[in-house]
Amino acid sequence: MTNSSERRPPGAGLLNIPAPEGSKAGLSYTRFIPREELGEVQPWQPGSFGARPTRPSHGEQRPKGPSEQEWLARIETARQQAYEEGYRDGMAALEGFKKTHTSQVSARVGQLVQSFDAQWAQLEDQMALAVSRSAVLLARQVLRTELGTRPALVQVVATEALNAVLMSARQVLVRVHPDDLPLVAEGAGEALQARGARLQADPSIQRGGCSVESDAGTVDATIENRWTRAVQALGHALPWQTAPLTAAQLPVDQGDPASTAQANDTPNADA
Repeated sequence: MTNSSERRPPGAGLLNIPAPEGSKAGLSYTRFIPREELGEVQPWQPGSFGARPTRPSHGEQRPKGPSEQEWLARIETARQQAYEEGYRDGMAALEGFKKTHTSQVSARVGQLVQSFDAQWAQLEDQMALAVSRSAVLLARQVLRTELGTRPALVQVVATEALNAVLMSARQVLVRVHPDDLPLVAEGAGEALQARGARLQADPSIQRGGCSVESDAGTVDATIENRWTRAVQALGHALPWQTAPLTAAQLPVDQGDPASTAQANDTPNADA
């Protein structure tokens, strides 16, 4: 009995593997076999003939994980990192709050200072007005006293009023209070003669003042006019003459001399 392998022509045992052209019969040859022709194959390992690939059993020892000390070290590291990040974020938030709070406080303090400056300036204005008003009231009282004790001052007033009239003026008339007429005639006689002025008594002119009229104009040197211009320069409008006391301001007992004297000496709102 012959072996079947001996009756096979060369290359008949291999599927889809034709013998190369020009090869001799009975001789073996080699070539690269594609993976598609191999099918399911496995790499050869010693002792694997006729045996299937084995898988690790459940009883085999697997690699061990981190130990308890390693886990504790990892936890401590994570905790330290979290603490540092939280501390850094907290400090950044604190700096932002400090800047915001500082700007708000600065704005409030600035508003308070501005309000204080405005109130202080208003108070200074009120104080200055009160002081100047007191000074004006005092000056009016002193001037009244001077006119009562030194009536000859009207001579100076009349002379200054005459000198204020233009030298080319004609028909000059000087009007004074009847009680001041002799004083002006004596003290300002030379000035009256030099200007050819006439002196006339006028009860409407209050003592201490005068009025000079001419064809070139009028010079009002009355006490009321001079006083009004002086107090207006100080920012006040206090009149020279004070209003008389009303019935409500008079004392109840008119027969009491002390009450009458007190009523005469009591200044009104303008004084």
